[in-house]
Amino acid sequence: MRKIFVLVVLLCITQFSFGQDIKATIEDLERKRFAAQVAKDGDYLNKIFADDLIYVHSSGKKDNKEAYVASVLNGGSVYSKVDIEDITVRAYNKDQTAVVNGTVLITQPPVDGKPVLLHLRYLVVYTKDSKKGWQLNSWQSSRLPN
Repeated sequence: MRKIFVLVVLLCITQFSFGQDIKATIEDLERKRFAAQVAKDGDYLNKIFADDLIYVHSSGKKDNKEAYVASVLNGGSVYSKVDIEDITVRAYNKDQTAVVNGTVLITQPPVDGKPVLLHLRYLVVYTKDSKKGWQLNSWQSSRLPN
């Protein structure tokens, strides 16, 4: 009986640690993604965004991967700084899907001498591709009051 108890405890600990690894991995990917947006790193963005990406901006505008990456590279979407204020990662589908809820404060270049601040709540869905690794499939953001 004691062996079964120990086995159950070890199984629970193992499952918990795998869940923590996925959460840490996705949090890291989110930080790298936002840094890539600021740096206009098209290579990284093309790598992390799934080919079927749908991004619904806080304005309601909808972009696919090609259009969004192009807007970052050509200055249509400009980010001076992105501060992650809150991030929650939940794993699903036998750790093959991750849903992220977060809040960020985005600083954009100044207009009339004042920086433009976008305070956003966002939702992101990642799926794990056997060849490409974690891919961001869906991203939607909503404005919060500043």
